[in-house]
Amino acid sequence: MNLPAINRFGLLAVLIPSLGLAQEPLVPVSSLSPQAALELAQASLASCRSSGYQVAVAVVDRMGVIQVMLRDRYAGPHTPDTAERKAWTAVSFREDTLTLSRNTQPGSEQSGARMIANALMIGGGVPIEAAGALVGGVGISGAPSGSEDDRCARAGIKTMVEKLELGS
Repeated sequence: MNLPAINRFGLLAVLIPSLGLAQEPLVPVSSLSPQAALELAQASLASCRSSGYQVAVAVVDRMGVIQVMLRDRYAGPHTPDTAERKAWTAVSFREDTLTLSRNTQPGSEQSGARMIANALMIGGGVPIEAAGALVGGVGISGAPSGSEDDRCARAGIKTMVEKLELGS
């Protein structure tokens, strides 16, 4: 019997219907509105300012694309890029970057994650969930430590909990 060549995607396409899984052709997705993303960034910036920190705040959508970038007057020139990478990492890994910084130490099973382009395993990136779904991420850079960046990010998210009915 002569079977046509099937690449790995063709084989997958053949197997999925045979599994009996009914799937809708479109998937509904939730995302932060520009206004909500801006409010979250402003609240995070205010939290850092109240501690005397000049920082950059990045808010990304669920795909890691930047929605808002705020840089305080005296935040270092590296902070916007660092904040964006932290937010991207939190969304991509669906985990805060403070935890990732501990779990990806050299010698650990997950240490290879540090080699992924754009990933930054330094505290300050936090995923944002609403109604159990990932809707974005916030990244902070410029406080004296990743723990302080993380605290500012969580303070910003906390101000939005009621408005977004956040899952965490």
